[in-house]
Amino acid sequence: MAQTIITLYTRKRCSLCEKAKQTILELKEDWNFTLDEIDIDESDELTETYGIMIPVVLIDGEEVGFGIINKIDISKRLQGKLKNF
Repeated sequence: MAQTIITLYTRKRCSLCEKAKQTILELKEDWNFTLDEIDIDESDELTETYGIMIPVVLIDGEEVGFGIINKIDISKRLQGKLKNF
């Protein structure tokens, strides 16, 4: 089975982004995944796409949350991902 990748689109000085990252890191205690954190300010295209939505969380390329990130929602998405394998 391929390693699950959680992508977190974020930017500096974003309190919601910091909370989202902490939530995702807490999930690492129960789930095996790689966290890929991307600063949208490093790309005009990403800033245009996600500027007012951040933080944005993707699991294996599928958007699963934005704004206030809920630990239970992300955990359920991870669980659903594993059931599909």
